Amino acid sequence: MARLPRPDLAGIPQHVVQRGNNRLPCFLDDEDRRRYLQCLRQALLRFGCRLHAYVLMSNHVHLLLTPDAQGAVSRLMHAFSRNYVGLFNGRHGRTGTLWEGRYKACLVDSGAYFLACSRYIELNPVRAWMVAQPDDHPWSSYGSNALGRADSLLSPHPEYLALGTDPASRAATYRAMYAEALPDELVTEIRNYLGQQKALGTDRFRSWVEARTGRFEAVRGVGRPRHIRNCP
Repeated sequence: MARLPRPDLAGIPQHVVQRGNNRLPCFLDDEDRRRYLQCLRQALLRFGCRLHAYVLMSNHVHLLLTPDAQGAVSRLMHAFSRNYVGLFNGRHGRTGTLWEGRYKACLVDSGAYFLACSRYIELNPVRAWMVAQPDDHPWSSYGSNALGRADSLLSPHPEYLALGTDPASRAATYRAMYAEALPDELVTEIRNYLGQQKALGTDRFRSWVEARTGRFEAVRGVGRPRHIRNCP
């Protein structure tokens, strides 16, 4: 059976995850991580995508990015992932694949869903018991989004820009959201929609996506997702 194409619409954020083959590490040291981010930086410019949040784990990566054109994310992931594998294999004297099949992606609604997804990504090292606080993990967008550190990889999304009138106030408002943990049911919702590559958002957003893609966008076996407010 042919695989369904991933949901993909210009101007709509996508939550992307790419995993190492057989859950093996895709980074062996910080030089690997720097090379990965350099490949990503070049691809963002080449294919017209804007990155809003990211985290590099030991054996997988999460990205939250918006394509300017339909198909841009697919072209970006194919090109820069292949380039990184070549660098990784050459540096470590290995051959063969590094990634576990195709990356997964889901469309993300604006408003609270976008901000929740951004926090979900940056909290990955905490949930994995790698660090106690997101700021303790240097390979994520938390330092820029929450602390105002310069990161040339990132382009602020309108939802982030609406958090304040200047960079300092936006970072402070975003950082304050971490005072409360993401609810477990919201974490499950994000995981389910990403795993099944469906549109994460309100009923209205999913209906809008369905009308443009011809795809059913509710997840299987989870039921009707709840409507979330702006999460603290």
